[in-house]
Amino acid sequence: MIILTKEHYRRILAHALDSLPLEACGLLVGSIEEDVKIVKKVYGLTNMDQSPEHFTMDPREQFDVMKDARKSGLVVLGNFHSHPATPARPSAEDMRLAYDPEASYLILSLRDQEKPVLKSFRIREREVEEEPITILSGNDSFEEKAFS
Repeated sequence: MIILTKEHYRRILAHALDSLPLEACGLLVGSIEEDVKIVKKVYGLTNMDQSPEHFTMDPREQFDVMKDARKSGLVVLGNFHSHPATPARPSAEDMRLAYDPEASYLILSLRDQEKPVLKSFRIREREVEEEPITILSGNDSFEEKAFS
């Protein structure tokens, strides 16, 4: 399970909408308590591919996120990206590039921009399992930061 606040969701959505017609991407940082991932920071990153169908995160921005996570005593929980015109499910390329079996892979579908759909997945050896997401109405104790 992965938990995020409505503000985290709004940041992911805003980054995805601002990136249209391209795919947006970013990293999720937080803590793990038992088997529950708690998002504390959302980082919108640059899609180096500048493509509506795939993404590559900027390596320098990824490094900055990892440094900030370590400094804050947090870990990278996974990543997110948008699908501007397709459903919120991993594509063949998403599965092929899912190297970390412990990561959460969130996909935000903007196929219907009036009703965006956010889903999370665990991908192990190209086997996809949907991961439950809980979006909290608000929790002021979460530290949040976004950049794009």
